[in-house]
Amino acid sequence: MLMRIYRKIFPYISSIIFFALLVCCSGCKSAPPVPPGVRPTPPVEAPSPEIAVEPLPGLLVREDRCLDNLDAVGRQAIATGATPGAVILVGYRGVVAYRRAFGHRTLVPHMTPMTPGVIFDLASLTKVVATTTAIMQLADQGRLYLNAPAARYWPQFAAQGKGPITIRQLLTHTSGLRADVNPRLSWSGYDGALAAIAADTPVNHPGTAYHYSDANFIVLGEIVRRVSGLSLDGYCTQKIFRPLGLHHTFFRPRRDQAALIAPTDLRWGEVHDPTAYRMGGVAGHAGLFSTADDLAVFAQMLLSGGEYKGRRLLSRTAVAAMITPQVVPGNASRRGLGWDMRSPFSRAFTASFPSGSFGHTGFTGTSIWIDPDSKTFLIILTNRLHPNGRGQVKTLRTNAAAAVAAALRLGRPAASYGSKGASTMTGRGQSDFPDRVRTGIEVLASQGFAPLVGKTIGLITNHTGVDGTGRPTRLLLHQAPGVRLRVIFSPEHGLGGDLDAKVSSGQDPATGLPVRSLYGEVKRPTPGMLQGLDALVYDVQDVGVRFYTYITTLAYCMEAAAALDLDFYILDRPNPITAAVVQGPVLAPGLRSFVGYHPLPIRYGLTVGELARLFNRENKLGVKLHVVPMANYGRQMWYDQTGLPWVNPSPNLRSLTQAILYPGVALVESANVSVGRGTDTPFEIIGAPWINGARLTRYLGGRQIAGVAFEPTEFIPRTNRCRGQRCEGIRLRLTDRDTLDSPLLGIELAAALHRLYPARFQLDRNLGMIGSQNVLAAIKNGVDPVEIRRGWQHDLDNFICQRKRYLLY
Repeated sequence: MLMRIYRKIFPYISSIIFFALLVCCSGCKSAPPVPPGVRPTPPVEAPSPEIAVEPLPGLLVREDRCLDNLDAVGRQAIATGATPGAVILVGYRGVVAYRRAFGHRTLVPHMTPMTPGVIFDLASLTKVVATTTAIMQLADQGRLYLNAPAARYWPQFAAQGKGPITIRQLLTHTSGLRADVNPRLSWSGYDGALAAIAADTPVNHPGTAYHYSDANFIVLGEIVRRVSGLSLDGYCTQKIFRPLGLHHTFFRPRRDQAALIAPTDLRWGEVHDPTAYRMGGVAGHAGLFSTADDLAVFAQMLLSGGEYKGRRLLSRTAVAAMITPQVVPGNASRRGLGWDMRSPFSRAFTASFPSGSFGHTGFTGTSIWIDPDSKTFLIILTNRLHPNGRGQVKTLRTNAAAAVAAALRLGRPAASYGSKGASTMTGRGQSDFPDRVRTGIEVLASQGFAPLVGKTIGLITNHTGVDGTGRPTRLLLHQAPGVRLRVIFSPEHGLGGDLDAKVSSGQDPATGLPVRSLYGEVKRPTPGMLQGLDALVYDVQDVGVRFYTYITTLAYCMEAAAALDLDFYILDRPNPITAAVVQGPVLAPGLRSFVGYHPLPIRYGLTVGELARLFNRENKLGVKLHVVPMANYGRQMWYDQTGLPWVNPSPNLRSLTQAILYPGVALVESANVSVGRGTDTPFEIIGAPWINGARLTRYLGGRQIAGVAFEPTEFIPRTNRCRGQRCEGIRLRLTDRDTLDSPLLGIELAAALHRLYPARFQLDRNLGMIGSQNVLAAIKNGVDPVEIRRGWQHDLDNFICQRKRYLLY
C-alpha cells in the first residue's frame, strides 16, 4: 500500500522540484541547488566517461546491420518523452549483434549523454539475476530442496500458517504471501522487514493462486543468507558476479560510482524501490545495479547451459529447470523458477518472441528477454523515472522486441502454453533437476529401454504422454534402439487431446504409425488390432477421479492383453490431486459403466500404476503386468510440487485448480446445468438460465464448506450445455485445497440445487457420476450432506484397507 501511494504522489512532488529547478536556472550560469539526498551530477563541461572496462569480456561484438531498424525504435522513445535515455543490446548466437545508447543519462540538474556502459538500477531484475541464481546454485549443491518448506531453512517463517509454503512456491509466486511487506505493520531495517513477514498471514492458501509478490523474494534472499552463511550481496558477489567477471554488478553502489549511474527520478546511486531502500539497499526482490554489458554475459551464461569462459555457475539441469513452465493455479500466466514466461508484465516480449522464451522486467524501466532456441537475448535498460517518475517504456519494449524478432526471424510455430492446448516444451535439454519427479518414461529411458528391447509393441497414449521436457513418449519409443513400435492407441479426446466428440482412427504425423481410436467405433482393442504384438505400453496422465474415462480405457486394454497373453507395461505418472487422499462414495454394484469400471470412491488416492495393480488382482484379469515406477515421487505431492510442467489432460481441465474442483463440480454436470464447458473457466463456475446466482451464493455460503468460497456470476457458454444462453450461477474460489473434500462439495451442490429448484434441477441424471442410489435418495429426502458423507464412510474404510496392498510409494 505504501509503495502504491508513493508511486502515485511522487511524480507530482518531483515535477514541482523539477520546475523549481528550471526557474532557479533561468538566466543563471550556476548549477541549481540539488535536492536533499540527491547526489550531484558530474560537471557538464566534461561528458561523463564510458565505463573503463573492456565491454563484454569473452563475447565478440559484431554488429549486424539487419538490426539497424532498432535505431528508429530507440530514437522514437526519446523523441516522444517515454524515457530520457536507453541502452539496447542484442545478443545472437554467441555474439553481440547490437549495442547502442540513446538520449540522456541525466536531465536534471544538467543534461549528460547516455553511453552503452552506464549503470542502471535493475529493480525486479534482481529477482532473477541475483536471488534465483543463488537459490538454484544452493539447490544444485544439495544444500536446499525446491519442494521443501521454506521454514526448514528459516523456522520463524512458519508462523501464521506459512509452514507448508515451499521454496518452489516462493519462486513461482504461488506462495500466497501478500505483494509486499505488510503496510499495516510498523517496521524498519532488514531485520524489521523479516519480522513483519514472519508475523504476517498469507492472503491465499499456498499453491492455489498466482500473486506476484516482492515478499516471496525477500524470503528467498534470507534463505540464501541462512543456508550459505553469507549475506545475499556477499554471496552473489563471491559466487555469481566475480566468477562471471561482472565488475559493474553490485548492491549498494559506492559514492565514487555515482558518475557512472543513471539516476531514477531524482535519486542517484540509491535503490529506488521503497522497501529495499528501507531494508538498507539489499533485498531479494530489488537493489541490484548493473550494465547492459554485464547482463549480456549473464544471459550468455544461461544460453550456454550455466557455463561461461570455462566457469560453471549452474548445472545444465538447473538451467533447464528454471525455464521449464511451472504450474500457476487459476491463472493464464506461465512462469519458470523465478523467470517470467508469459504474464501481463511480459506481453511486450511474448507478442513477438516464440513460446519457450523467458525473461523479466523491472519497474525502473529495465528488462531482459531470452530465447534459448535461437540463442537470442534482448536487453533494454532505461532511466524512465528520471526526473519526474512519469516515463513509460511499454511501447519501446514492444517495438524493440518486434524489430528483433523480424530481423532475426524468430517468429515460428511453437508449443502452446495457452489454455486451449497442451503445455509442452520443444528444443530443450532435459530438465532433470535433482529433486524433480521422474515419470515412468524417463526412468525407462534411463534404463536404455531395456525391458522393451527386442519386443514389438503397441502404445496407448495421447498428448499427455511426454517426458519432463515435453518430448512425446511415442517419439522416444519409436527412436529407441531395439524397440519396435508398430501401432498407437488413443483414448477419449484423441491423440492431440483436443476433441470433445467421438474420435476417428488415423495416422500419427510425427511417426507415420497408425493410430487406432479407442473412443470411436470401439472402446477396447480388438484381437486384430493387437495381432503381431508382444506387449502393450500405457502412458497417459490421469486425474485421479473415478469417472475419468482414461482409467476405463486402461482396464479394457489390460483385459485385451490378458486374453492374448501379452505383456502390459505401465509408465507411471503422478496423481495430480495427490495419491494420499481417498474421498467420496464407492461405486455401487450395478452401476458399472464406461465412467465407472470398478467399485472405486470418487477420489481413489492411487497412481495409475497402483490402480492397474488393483484392477489386475481384484478383477482377476491375469495380465502380465509390469509397472515402471517414478523416481523422487511422494504420494502427498500435488502436481505443482512435482516439478513437471502442467499438460491439460483434456480440453476442459486447464489448470490444477480445475482438476481439484472437478471431482465435486462434475457430480452435477449430467443434469441440466452448465459447469463452464464452453467458457474460459470450466469447473470453476456453475449456472443455468433458471438459477438466481445471488440466492445460490447466499445458500452455499451459509453451508460453511471448508476449502472453497462462492460468489455470484453470469456467463454465456459458447458450446455444450446452455450454449448461447445467459446463465446465472456461482463462481467457486479454491481457498484451501488440503481441507477441501471435493466429493462432499459435489453433494452440497446437488443438494442446494435440489432444495432451491426442485422442479427445475434434474437430479436423477447425476446417478452415474455420484455412483450410489443411496446417496441420491438421501439428497431427495433432504438429508444434510454431512450426514450423507457419514453414510458412505464404512464402504470407504473398506476400500482404504483394500488399497494398501497395491501402494508403490
